[in-house]
Amino acid sequence: MNTESVIGDGAKVEKAAAPLPINHRFLEPEKAVKTITDMAIWEKSEAYMEYIGFIATLNEAIKAKPLSVDCKVSENISKLVNLLEKLDKLINDFPPVEQPQRFGNTAFRDWLAKVKMNSTAMLQEVINPELHLAIPEIKVYLEESFGNATRIDYGTGHEMSFIMFLCCLYKIGYLQLEDNVATVFLVFNKYLDIARRLQQTYRMEPAGSHGVWSLDDYQFVPFIWGSSQLIDQPRIYPPAKFLEEDIIDKFAEEYMFLSCIKYIKEVKKGPFAEHSNQLWSISAVGSWSKINQGLIKMYKKEVLAKFPVIQHVLFGSLLPIRRFPIQH
Repeated sequence: MNTESVIGDGAKVEKAAAPLPINHRFLEPEKAVKTITDMAIWEKSEAYMEYIGFIATLNEAIKAKPLSVDCKVSENISKLVNLLEKLDKLINDFPPVEQPQRFGNTAFRDWLAKVKMNSTAMLQEVINPELHLAIPEIKVYLEESFGNATRIDYGTGHEMSFIMFLCCLYKIGYLQLEDNVATVFLVFNKYLDIARRLQQTYRMEPAGSHGVWSLDDYQFVPFIWGSSQLIDQPRIYPPAKFLEEDIIDKFAEEYMFLSCIKYIKEVKKGPFAEHSNQLWSISAVGSWSKINQGLIKMYKKEVLAKFPVIQHVLFGSLLPIRRFPIQH
């Protein structure tokens, strides 16, 4: 998705992705932010602008819509959901092993190794043959979406990798503007289910968590997109209602923000204000649109501006580290 310019904190001028030139050279993505000083290059890069623009565009597309909204489901969206369902089922083949340490079950490494072994073939099944040249570039983003095999951890950098994978699918023309709602509600939401299942099954550590002062141990973007869904929702207003048990139970299936809260309450014990202080503070904000804009700013500051996250980001031909061209 080419986003002509990103203005302020989330407003954007967009156009449909321009088709790639016939002689486009795909590249295997690699790390480019090696030192703290490289962060300045990242923040002015095409990849950064494309990524922020992509989040903002989808944020706008799902505004005030529940997950059950009647949206267009293209053949390519269905194929992507099927691919994710296969990855989900694959977890059954790698049950946790008996081990002395409580966290980081090593069976996760076997699951991820299997995913990496099959990723090319799986993508060849769902992507039209004329786009197969893109697979060596985009498969890396998919493989990096589920956690780190060495540390057996998962965090916002892995979530970011999956969103970059989706962004690349738009850039090669596999997904179109009309897929925006289904991309979040069917594809990303299914990814979120898998990420949670992996976290639970293999007792994954949070990657680079700030503990109680971060928004959540594992995710960030579903809170952004989830708060956009809740704009103008009269039943969950004022926002403090998201802390009420009956509201969570009733609406978790319809709104990603509430499904995140429900998940946190299932996996963490003790008073919510203590284990999830940032989210508890958010409940005092007066409107969902203010929360939504605030979370986009917070995401830029707490995730996209943090070297420990960005040092792992991969750059290729579709999300390049080169400087974003300034429009005159």
